[in-house]
Amino acid sequence: MPRTTKIADLTGPGLTDAYGVGGTDLGIVTTAPDGRLVAVFGDTFDDAGVGGPGWRSPVVLFADPSDATTRGLRWTGSGGDPADYACQLVRHPKAGWMWKRRITTMLPADVITVGDTMYLHVMANRGLGNVLWTEIIASTDNGVTWERTGCEWPGNHYQGLFQQLTWCEGDDGYVYAYTTGFQRNAGLLLHRVPADRITDQDAWEPWGFADERWAWGNPPTITIPGALGELNLRRVPGPDGNLHWLLTFFNAGEYRIDTLLLDRPNADLYRAPRATVLTGCGWADEDHTTGRVAQLYGGYVVPGSTLSDLHLIVSQWNTDRNWPYRSMQFRTDVSELLPGPHPRN
Repeated sequence: MPRTTKIADLTGPGLTDAYGVGGTDLGIVTTAPDGRLVAVFGDTFDDAGVGGPGWRSPVVLFADPSDATTRGLRWTGSGGDPADYACQLVRHPKAGWMWKRRITTMLPADVITVGDTMYLHVMANRGLGNVLWTEIIASTDNGVTWERTGCEWPGNHYQGLFQQLTWCEGDDGYVYAYTTGFQRNAGLLLHRVPADRITDQDAWEPWGFADERWAWGNPPTITIPGALGELNLRRVPGPDGNLHWLLTFFNAGEYRIDTLLLDRPNADLYRAPRATVLTGCGWADEDHTTGRVAQLYGGYVVPGSTLSDLHLIVSQWNTDRNWPYRSMQFRTDVSELLPGPHPRN
């Protein structure tokens, strides 16, 4: 396990009060077309903790990219409207829409920038973990305002393994997406879609095993088993000067956050080099200087990271006391996942 240390708390009292963000989680980060960082958060409340006034999700905070991997993310504004208060990005559908009624929250899964448009995959929940459907919303003004695209999947799509999602664009014109269920009790599926057809459901193509071979267009096949939760696929520079595919995920079955180094998006995940970067523990055993975090989840790469200076946004929720309920930034070094000797940054 590489040495992992906390850089900063990112949300909570004294940090995000100006935006009406007392308690929140997640913090999925990408770079907007105009260069600023956009972080998307889940269930958010005015007061510190879970519950009380101002419940909304998802919300956006903007950050300055210049020192994001030195001092930690520093917030410069919020999404939803021109006011400082971080607004819910889209209205919930009205009751009475057949199976789309009485949802309680829409939780973000991952955000991506393709050209001048940002896309956010969200999960509509009726109660935590009961996903009725997922959909893609989009922003053409650098993450300030968002609109529905009409691209939706039922919650039971691929037996419920198309709920949690992470995606990243390659150099070949495709966006690659790993998916699993929200319930943290299953492994991963893999899909790809042309980057210019990301909201065209018919263009999504699964990766699967059939007729004794893996191929695109086969029925989707579990690429790796497990009890996995939040996912994050990104291309991260290494000390060798190349971009490397990195898949980071909450390994709920082992109570830790792991990362896999992939030689290509559809790599053999069984053989991919793996590192555990953070481990879960009890509240009495926490040590954020050695990567021991109580009730942890998430694990999202901060743009500007490298393999030897990898920054992750990690959530923490004390479900007994309801505080802390926050996002934090950690730093680690996973460059040893690269094969053979290599120079350091």
